[in-house]
Amino acid sequence: MSIKTKIQAFKEDLDFFEDELQKYEFIIDLGKKLKPFDEKLQIDKNLVQGCTSQVWLVCEKKEDKLYFYGTSDAIIVKGLVYMILEIFSDATIEELNAIDMDIIKELNLSEVITPNRQSGLTGMIKKIKTYANEYKEMR
Repeated sequence: MSIKTKIQAFKEDLDFFEDELQKYEFIIDLGKKLKPFDEKLQIDKNLVQGCTSQVWLVCEKKEDKLYFYGTSDAIIVKGLVYMILEIFSDATIEELNAIDMDIIKELNLSEVITPNRQSGLTGMIKKIKTYANEYKEMR
């Protein structure tokens, strides 16, 4: 499934809810689906810059695709982390480097999350692109 298709699926899920509170609760529920994240990986190197709360993000390459894992110390942010991991995992380096879209706008998240959380979301995407560039250079 392409990144754009995954974004569209989350957009449809979010659009199903009529008010911001329902969307907020949906995002919190998504955070409960995050896989356990090893505390040994909760180090500065894996910390996402720009987030109000703490977000850790790591990357693993399997064959030609990158997979992302992460967590946060804030409940709502865990849901955002889940969405980002689902959207960007299982993509090639080329697909990740080609992404040039405003995820916040695409998902209509500006009505649900604060500007600080939006900044953190942007920070997560930047870190993903950084990982993609690092793996690209290793080739």
